Amino acid sequence: MNRTADAPSTRQDAPPSTDRAARRGWLLVPPLLAVLATVAYGVQGTLQFRNLVTRSWDLGIFTQLARAYGELRAPIVPIKGDDVNLLGDHFHPILALLAPVWWVWPSGEALLWTQALLLGISAIPLTRLAIDRLGPWLGSVAGGAYVFSFGLQSAASVQFHEIAFAVPLLAMALTSLLRDRVPAAVLWAAPLVLVKEDLGLTVALLGGIIALRHRDDREHRLLGYALACWGAGWFILSTFVILPALNTAGQYDYTDNLGSPLDVFWPGAKWVTVLMLLLAAGVIGARSPLIALMLPTLAWRFTGTVEFYWGWGWHYDAVLMPIALAALLDALGDRHSGRATAWLRRDAPVPVRRIRVTAVAASAVVTLILGGSMPVLDVVRPGSWEPTWRAPYAAAALDAVPDGAVLAVDITLMAQAVPDHDVQWIHGPNTRVPDCVLSDVYAFSWAGQPPADITDWAQETWGTDFETVYDDGGFSVACRA
Repeated sequence: MNRTADAPSTRQDAPPSTDRAARRGWLLVPPLLAVLATVAYGVQGTLQFRNLVTRSWDLGIFTQLARAYGELRAPIVPIKGDDVNLLGDHFHPILALLAPVWWVWPSGEALLWTQALLLGISAIPLTRLAIDRLGPWLGSVAGGAYVFSFGLQSAASVQFHEIAFAVPLLAMALTSLLRDRVPAAVLWAAPLVLVKEDLGLTVALLGGIIALRHRDDREHRLLGYALACWGAGWFILSTFVILPALNTAGQYDYTDNLGSPLDVFWPGAKWVTVLMLLLAAGVIGARSPLIALMLPTLAWRFTGTVEFYWGWGWHYDAVLMPIALAALLDALGDRHSGRATAWLRRDAPVPVRRIRVTAVAASAVVTLILGGSMPVLDVVRPGSWEPTWRAPYAAAALDAVPDGAVLAVDITLMAQAVPDHDVQWIHGPNTRVPDCVLSDVYAFSWAGQPPADITDWAQETWGTDFETVYDDGGFSVACRA
């Protein structure tokens, strides 16, 4: 008699209700990551804004653009120069969506929270896909490594830029593609051409990848070709027609920033960036054709002569982060179907679990290694919450400028001044004589050599009499007599 066959089983399967509850619990991970990242990046922006941390003049520029759209005007941005239409600088008509934001909250701080929300939202589709493909634990780790990746953290740290709109669009497009929802992928990718002119090349390349991946499906192949033509067409139209037509100099301003193709390979900072991107893709992500979507962005960055383009400390890597995670998930494949992708092969075997764990760990290790120096940790540093000693002086300096005045200001209070004043940059090419000048002796735009007396400097610069109306805490305001 076979007693083993008759012995009662000691294993008790979990009831279906328990399994459903567990699945529902893991479904909460993507939105929780999105909320966590949104709050972290938003609070980080608020701390920067209120403590007068200004990384560049971009926040002031885009605040002025948001105000123009909010007032239903063309995006004329005097900070860049007289009558400068920002649509002639970069092609980003999608930023018209900032108008309702301005109606609700007319402040540069609102743009920082808008960017935080867009970056946070991008984690939802990618993390859901990661959990579906890798399992709950590995998928959650991959989602967390993505949403707090060096590319997104750096973008939040240097404050608002139009690429914030590209990140969730790319996340949705690539997730749809990996779920074989090709029409949805095309629809999500199409608006990328309205974010920035160079993204037309990324869209065109994505269309080509779709056509190759689905070369046996006529309908999907045609959608891929259509997307490729759409992206390439908008790149040509925006770069060579629209931008020069709206540019005050009648040209595309950034052609002069391009060097020789040989410059792509040097200096070594570029290779460090490539290595970090490969690690973000778990290294194995290089097997996926989706990794090629990084090439258009890296091409203009690495042929550029501007050092900020080469490294990882600015916003330029933000659009590459969704690509890195999507390539990782594509190469690791779907554990349920048993298939992965290796360039044009869609039936490669799924790597063994050890490789999957190692790849996700490689993606996370970049975030962990840089974690201590990454800016989002300022949110949990007590010192960051202490108001800067200069805050009351900054407020008093702004109060000393009459509302509606034409104000020439340096970078420190540029964004803060936009809602109530007609702002131009104190070092800008503007020909209009300002009503007032607001200077900060600590602003990096003075390169450590601020004028001894801002009133004398203003009189010499514009040939008009000014008088000092405020001078304290490093801030000086001089207005026309």
